[in-house]
Amino acid sequence: MATRKIRRTVCTTDMFDRLKRQNMNTCRDVLNRSEFELMKMLNIPLPRVENLVSRISQVCAPKPCKAFEMLQASKEKEAKDGKPAFFRTSLPDLDKALHGGIPAGTLTEIAGPAGSGKTQFCMMLTLLATMPVEMGGLAGQVIYIDTESAFSAARLVEMARARFPDYFRGEYNERHLINLTKNVTIDFQMTCINLMERLQSLEAEIISKNVCLIIVDSIASLVRKEFGSMANHNMADRSNFLTKEAALLKYLAESFHIPVVVTNQITTRFHPDQNCASQPSSNNNNSSSPSSHVTSALGNTWSHSVNTRLITEYVDSVRRQVMVAKSPIAPFTSFLYTIQASGLVQEKDGANHYLGTNPSIQQIRPRTALL
Repeated sequence: MATRKIRRTVCTTDMFDRLKRQNMNTCRDVLNRSEFELMKMLNIPLPRVENLVSRISQVCAPKPCKAFEMLQASKEKEAKDGKPAFFRTSLPDLDKALHGGIPAGTLTEIAGPAGSGKTQFCMMLTLLATMPVEMGGLAGQVIYIDTESAFSAARLVEMARARFPDYFRGEYNERHLINLTKNVTIDFQMTCINLMERLQSLEAEIISKNVCLIIVDSIASLVRKEFGSMANHNMADRSNFLTKEAALLKYLAESFHIPVVVTNQITTRFHPDQNCASQPSSNNNNSSSPSSHVTSALGNTWSHSVNTRLITEYVDSVRRQVMVAKSPIAPFTSFLYTIQASGLVQEKDGANHYLGTNPSIQQIRPRTALL
């Protein structure tokens, strides 16, 4: 990618220092200059400039390769980093369906109505990621980007003490609780531009802090606030922003072989016969018209960008269910769970397998559908 930092390319230390003095920090900064400009700015001969441009171009646009070479590179990266290929969610049947949990190196979305457990799910994943490997964790730090001011440190502590009482309770184990809270960075972003700039600056932090999980909660709130109008130019700008954002998130996930999780809201899609364009739906409203349905927000552009989509919804006043609505390795299934002090707890009713159903138009049940 053109936004990739120069320090992560194949440049030598001398070349990196020269580029830094000229305030050229990304591949785009170099490639936007002509070779003669680079000669003058860096004070190096043309052959060195040509070699620099060639190397950086290969980083931004890798050459075609065989599937075998890609597989070998993936295995070598996994062995070198020592990171697992899947991140277990602690929901046994969901982990089984996903062949081990949330896939590392990919973008996973959790979509659903307000109150269905999306943020609780993310906070539980945050807790698990900071735990030692022998306890099912990733033994690393978490960057939690909060766009709705929904994160609760008190809830994270409550969840930790309830889920791992022997590890976190007691005066002797208070240091574990302190380490947990220090290993979670909460980043509040309130505009799309600031969010994009923050994502572009994450590379160095991921390396220096041993970040093993990135969460964006939620991906939809800022987009729907700033691109809410149905004007054609707004929709085009929104699609461009979502495409760039998804590409950047997937780049971070793949480059560092870590899971990236985002949450999404819901919207009501109307049947064309209603002569009404797709309109945003309040998270607490549901259309009673048989020719409309509630589904994940942000449209097809975003839907095609995520690798895995999980949908949370209400079943009754207590129980909820999480559905595997999109996955390259898992069938379309759902699992019941409840929200307790320890986080999400799976019910023992087993999995429901859906046959002949199109997950892209899965009708999500908001809370008002139960009233």
